[in-house]
Amino acid sequence: MIICKSPAELERMKAANQVVAEVLQALREAVRPGVTTGDLDALAEARIRAAGAEPAFKGYHGFPASLCASVNEEVIHGIPSQRELMEGDIISLDIGAVLDGFYGDSAITVPVGRVSETAARLLEVTEESLHHAIAQVKVGARISDVGHAVQTHVEQHGFSVVREFVGHGIGSKLHEEPQIPNYGPAGRGPRLAEGMVLAIEPMVNMGKPAVRVLSDGWTAVTKDGLLSAHFEHTVAVTAAGPLVLTAIGGPVVARADGYWVSPQAVRS
Repeated sequence: MIICKSPAELERMKAANQVVAEVLQALREAVRPGVTTGDLDALAEARIRAAGAEPAFKGYHGFPASLCASVNEEVIHGIPSQRELMEGDIISLDIGAVLDGFYGDSAITVPVGRVSETAARLLEVTEESLHHAIAQVKVGARISDVGHAVQTHVEQHGFSVVREFVGHGIGSKLHEEPQIPNYGPAGRGPRLAEGMVLAIEPMVNMGKPAVRVLSDGWTAVTKDGLLSAHFEHTVAVTAAGPLVLTAIGGPVVARADGYWVSPQAVRS
């Protein structure tokens, strides 16, 4: 069942998602050669708790950390450790927080120092695909329009979309209906309605789309060992357009022309 949020519930979701946005920004600034993924996890948990929220991932189905830290060929669900980041790595940072009964969820992939041109392009295209997907979030559109936008943009640039993992609805639970694949034809699936909230998260591989899960039961890696990137925003369906709850500095409306503006600007 797909749950549409009331205006009051959406306000509570804004608060949880702003915690996530602010913590991700702090993590981005902390990434550098020599930092361990465990250091980043400790920072994430401390910042989440300092904001009055709880880490959404820690203990979720047994996951042992507050942060999913996935390096290079690791696609998602990387477990933080004493692994030191090295110049030229890329790292995906995925965090969630729960505040006042509602969840926030977002992810970014960032370079560690200077990276190769191909790695930089992978990050750029993956983030662009997320923006193309968000532009499809409008009342009356179909769920599959979102994934179709991701796949089209990614494959136009010679990269591939992971099939095994998908985006999801979010609200009073971390994972709600509907599932949101990052591929497939447009015009299929449930229609988007005002009050739906979606965690849209393209996972894009430099090589082939196939992945496998390591013996830790969590870390998914590319089968061919090539790099992978992951970006995610939590987005609400509103009459004014897609409201990006995890934007830095506060929720913004994503316009069809690609610009993000404050909700107040849309109303005026």
